[in-house]
Amino acid sequence: MEELNCKLLVIGSGPGGYVCAIRAGQLGVDTIIVEAKAHGGTCLNVGCIPSKALIHAADEFSHAVKFTRDNNLGISVQKPKIELEKTVAWKDGIVARLNGGVTALLKRAGVRAIIGHARFRDGKSVIVKTDMGEQLIRAEKIVIATGSVPFEIPSLPFGGDVISSTEALALTSVPKRLVVVGGGYIGLEIGTAMSKLGAEVTVVEFTSRILPQYDTELTKPVADRLKALGITVMLNTKAEGLNARKDALRVTLEGGDSTELPFDKVLVAVGRKARTHDCGLDELALKMNGQFIEIDDRCQTSMRDVYAIGDVTGEPMLAHRAIAQGEMTAEIVAGGPQAWDKQCIPAVCFTDPEIVTAGLSPDEARELGHDIVTPGFTPEEELVLNRDIEIGKFPFTANGRAMTMENDSGFIRVVARASDHVILGVQATGGGVSELAAVFALAIEMGARLEDIAGTIHAHPTQSEGFQEAALKALGHAIHI
Repeated sequence: MEELNCKLLVIGSGPGGYVCAIRAGQLGVDTIIVEAKAHGGTCLNVGCIPSKALIHAADEFSHAVKFTRDNNLGISVQKPKIELEKTVAWKDGIVARLNGGVTALLKRAGVRAIIGHARFRDGKSVIVKTDMGEQLIRAEKIVIATGSVPFEIPSLPFGGDVISSTEALALTSVPKRLVVVGGGYIGLEIGTAMSKLGAEVTVVEFTSRILPQYDTELTKPVADRLKALGITVMLNTKAEGLNARKDALRVTLEGGDSTELPFDKVLVAVGRKARTHDCGLDELALKMNGQFIEIDDRCQTSMRDVYAIGDVTGEPMLAHRAIAQGEMTAEIVAGGPQAWDKQCIPAVCFTDPEIVTAGLSPDEARELGHDIVTPGFTPEEELVLNRDIEIGKFPFTANGRAMTMENDSGFIRVVARASDHVILGVQATGGGVSELAAVFALAIEMGARLEDIAGTIHAHPTQSEGFQEAALKALGHAIHI
């Protein structure tokens, strides 16, 4: 068995893992990264990137279909068609280019990259099974970045016509009838795209509302759009399993009645779980937080010199969180004093319309209170005082750019502390608002006040003006509403 030695071993080359390895290499740390399949992990290969490619193609096709009918823009086209196989090939080309880019960046940083399945032997070494045989890698420090996998419902195991998001993004033809189990962002993103491509889509959600991680005000425009697209949403409905013929999904409705939903494909999208199986974690004395590896503010696990980053450490399971953790951990391994001190992690839901959240929602802000000291007040009085917030909301129906893009559903909402106007959170829903996520996060990270945003000149005509207008609204002197 070949033996290799290094200072840092990174297991998993998703967004967190490969960023960690690249930054460590740049810092002169002797680094090896092991990946079971392809560099980029779920996000690049079967998640973020391919899903956004499918969403873009579906939007373009939907626009073409719209122009076959009477429309405000006066555009007329013949009946369009979609060759999904060609679309998937285009998507795969993007993934391949990005894969190649990651590989090149790892090489440039001096990182040794190995394709194979890693399994812990102890806290300082792993055995990697590759196509060329087994390798033993000994490392001074190890970063676990194994990511997550789709959660499987026992009564609906993946296989055949029951698919996860991975298989959904590789379909070469549009299913005539698609049943989506799960009304979260993954199910709704893919379900909406398939509906625009011509599928008859039904969403089965166990809870009383779609996108339960967001407040109702943010999700209402999405619910309205689902209805406009002809997507059937069944709330308070439990997926029980396939019928005997395996051509329909048995569901239990609110009240206890049952029915069957015929399908061509069933997409199960009820969340993701940490990928901790089959990698020998039982050989380590790691403290767990449920299914996730517990870490401190330096991504250190309960074992010395063993770190963990990304989805395997829990919510929020977002690629950009993993990236930030990966970069920070590389700095720590190289001897830096860094610790996690981020004020917010923005989240984007690429539904139609899109949803963006950064920082605290109004309810969260009221619940938590805020860490400021007001002279003359007791801690209890401070908590009550700090729960007082200001909210400013600006609708895109009053935004010129949104109107000219026919994206005037939705709004931008800003949440600020009443005592000093520090911005605690920003939320938005609307077409294209995903591109405003960084602006919202930057304002919170820099401790901006309402006056800072209101006093900043925002280019006209842009949707970003809605942020300035929302701040003005919170200050009590909105201009355009």
